[in-house]
Amino acid sequence: MSQPLVYIDSSDVRPGKLGELKAAITELSKFVEENEPGLVSYSVYFDESESRMNVVHVHADAASLDFHLETAGPLFERFAGLVTLSSIHLYGEPTETALDQLREKLRTLGAGDVTVHAPHAGFVRLAEGV
Repeated sequence: MSQPLVYIDSSDVRPGKLGELKAAITELSKFVEENEPGLVSYSVYFDESESRMNVVHVHADAASLDFHLETAGPLFERFAGLVTLSSIHLYGEPTETALDQLREKLRTLGAGDVTVHAPHAGFVRLAEGV
């Protein structure tokens, strides 16, 4: 059985852009929900001050992340004036193609690193058909 992959990115909200960002990320979330039926979870979180945003998605496998980047990736550029992306953390084993695309996403939207956390121990229980 392939292992799931968890993606978490963190961004600072650009001053004066919160309303526009919330509208854009809501639209992106709806696009992902409608066009990526294999994605297990896609969620957006703001800190209490709404100055920091985290995007968390759970993929059933590395191929799901590749598909997400191919499908939604062209839409990421619209966030360049809204956020400063500071980090991407991946929990699992992404493909080299995904890593290259995520490094480019960081260059486009901010700065920082893509950090991969390799699995060591544990188990996965996913609903049948996911």
